[in-house]
Amino acid sequence: MVNLYFLYQYSTRLETGAFDGRPADYMFMLLFNWICIVITGLIMDMQLLMIPLIMSVLYVWAQLNRDMIVSFWFGTRFKACYLPWVILGFNFIIGGVIINELIGNLVGHLYFFLMFKYPLDLGGRSFLHTPEFLYRLFPSRRGGVSGFGVPPPSMRRAADDQDRPAGGRHNWGQGFRLGDQ
Repeated sequence: MVNLYFLYQYSTRLETGAFDGRPADYMFMLLFNWICIVITGLIMDMQLLMIPLIMSVLYVWAQLNRDMIVSFWFGTRFKACYLPWVILGFNFIIGGVIINELIGNLVGHLYFFLMFKYPLDLGGRSFLHTPEFLYRLFPSRRGGVSGFGVPPPSMRRAADDQDRPAGGRHNWGQGFRLGDQ
C-alpha cells in the first residue's frame, strides 16, 4: 500500500512539475524506465517489476527537486535527493532484500544522467530524445484549468493582457481626487 502511495505522489509531482505541459516527455520517461526494468528483470529472473518502476520515478523526482526538504517516517526531515536511498535503507532494515529498490534507483539514475545531467551539466551530447510518435500521441499543452476550475496563473495573465487598452496604458477608470465627494 505504501508503494502505491509513493507511485501516486511522486508520479503526480513529476507530471505536474518538471514535465508540466509535456506529456510526451513524461510518457517517454516512463517507457524508458519500464523498458530498462523489463530488460533487467529478464536478465535477473525477477517476477515483480512494480517496485523498481516506482523507485525509478521517485529517483527522477528526487534528483529534479534535490534541495526540497521532505519528511519521512517518524518526522525525519532531509533533502529530497536522499529519499530514494533512505527508502532503500529502510526496506533493508525491514525486509533485508533491496535488489528491487536498487535496480529502480539505478534505472532512475540512468534516465536522469542521460537526459539531464550529462547534456546540461557536463556539456555532453544528448543521448535521449522523445520520439516524434509520442509527441503526436501526447501533444504538448499549456493552459486548461487548475484546481476547482480556476485558470492557471499563465491563463489569467493572458486574459488580463487582452482586457488592457493598446499602447501599454492601464484602464483604471476615471478616478477621483482625495477629499472630493
